[in-house]
Amino acid sequence: MRRMWLARVLTVLVLLAVLGLAACSPSGLVPVVSPVAAPTTSAAVAVGSTPAPVAVASAQGATLPAQEQLLADLYGRVKPSVVNITVSQSRGEATGSGFVYDNQGHIVTNNHVVENATKIWVTFSDGSMVPAKVVGTDPGSDLAVIQVDVTSAKLTPVTLGDSESLRVGQLAVAIGNPFGLEGTMTTGIISALGRVMPSGSSSFAIVDLIQTDAPINPGNSGGPLLDSAGRVVGVNTLIFTQTGASSGVGLAVPVSAVKRVVPVLISKGHYAHAWLGISGRAITPALAEELSLTVQQGVLVDSVTAGGPAERAGIRGGSRSSQRNVPSASADGDIIVAVNDFEVKSFDDLVSYLARNTEAGQKLTLTVLRDGQRQRIEVTLTERPAAV
Repeated sequence: MRRMWLARVLTVLVLLAVLGLAACSPSGLVPVVSPVAAPTTSAAVAVGSTPAPVAVASAQGATLPAQEQLLADLYGRVKPSVVNITVSQSRGEATGSGFVYDNQGHIVTNNHVVENATKIWVTFSDGSMVPAKVVGTDPGSDLAVIQVDVTSAKLTPVTLGDSESLRVGQLAVAIGNPFGLEGTMTTGIISALGRVMPSGSSSFAIVDLIQTDAPINPGNSGGPLLDSAGRVVGVNTLIFTQTGASSGVGLAVPVSAVKRVVPVLISKGHYAHAWLGISGRAITPALAEELSLTVQQGVLVDSVTAGGPAERAGIRGGSRSSQRNVPSASADGDIIVAVNDFEVKSFDDLVSYLARNTEAGQKLTLTVLRDGQRQRIEVTLTERPAAV
C-alpha cells in the first residue's frame, strides 16, 4: 500500500511540474494543446495518418463559432459605412448616426437628427470629422439626406437590402452611436413588421415600420438596421421607452421607403406624399355591433377635409354620432373596403397602401359601402400638407 501511495504522489508532482513549465512559457499565456486523434469509426484509419485538426482559440486570429464569425465579419465590412453625426441647435449639441449612401458624399439619416440644425459635422470610422450640408428632408418618413465634400476613396457606400421579404425571427443587427459611443453594434431579431406609428417630426404616421429587439438607444437614430448579410433593411428611428433607454422595442423605417424617398430628396430636396384627406377608424366586430354596421372590417370615414381629394370626389363623412357606447364615432359615414381592388381591413391597411403604391396626382378607385350598397368612386390624390 505504501508503495502505491508513493507512486501516486510522484505522478502528481510530475504533472504539476509539467503544468508549471507550460504556464511560464516565454510566449506568455498561450494554451498548450496536444494533438487529438480523429474519432474512431467503422472505417479503417491509415497508419501514420495526420490527426484531425482542432480549432484552438488564441490571442490573435482566434477561430470563432460560425455565428460569431458572421457578426465579426459583418461589422468589419459595414463599420466604415456608418458615421457619427453631430449637430448644433439652438438648445445645444445633439448626436445621431447615419450611413454612406453613394460615392457622391450623400449620407442618409433621420429627419429628426438634423431638424433645426445650424451646423452639422460628420465623423467617419477613422476618426476624421468634416462639415456637412442638408440636401433634403422628409418629416413624413423621418428621412433626411446630408452631403459631405470628400474624395470617393473616403466613402464606403452601404448595400441596400429588401425589407419586403423580411420575416419575423430573422437576425437584426444595428450599428450606430448610442449615447455618443461610436461604432457600437447590437444584435437581436426582427420582432414584428408593418407597425404604424406617429412621427415626432410630422402630424402624420410613419407606416411599415420594422420592429426589432436589437437594443436601440438615443444616438442610434439614423443608423442602419442590417440583415445577416450586412445589407441595410431599415433606418433606426424610434424606441418605446419610459426611461430614455432601450426597452427591447426599437423601430426602423424600412429600406423600401429609403429606395422610394431618398433619390427624390437628392434630386428635389422634398418628397411629395400622396394625400386622400379623410379621418377615420378601423371597424372591429365590437365597433360594428355598437354602431349596427353591416360589415366587421374596413375603414369607417368619420370626416373629410374641406377641399381635399376625398371631399372633391364625393366621399362622405359621418353626419350623426352614435348615442350608445361610442359617442365619438360617426355612425353613417362611408365605409372603405378596398382601394384599387386591394382589400382594406383597417386604417393601417389604407395608409400603408397609399404610402407604398401611390403618389401625388395619381388617380385611384375606392370601393365604399354607403347605405348598404357598394360603390366605386375615383379619387385624384394631391400632395399631403405639412399638417391638418
